[in-house]
Amino acid sequence: MYRPKLFQAVPTDSYNVCLYYDNGEIKMYDCNWVTEEQGVFTQIHDIRAFKELCTIMNGTLAFDISRIRDPYNCIDICPDTLYTDSVKCKDILV
Repeated sequence: MYRPKLFQAVPTDSYNVCLYYDNGEIKMYDCNWVTEEQGVFTQIHDIRAFKELCTIMNGTLAFDISRIRDPYNCIDICPDTLYTDSVKCKDILV
């Protein structure tokens, strides 16, 4: 599956992340599901932590729970899931 490269992720105050891809696409990914998850996800239940730890690692949206940019100690979202489950921003704004 061809998937453009993610180069910027901007978290919002509503547990969504605006995704910028190298092909010009801007998409929105709904992360509200993380607030329902337990275990490692409890570290990003607080919106401040969610926004602060949101980054790109391993070529996808990730949350830097180690706070040292360790690609093996983060929460990362499958890049194919991220791309297919996100919505184009123009579809949101209309």
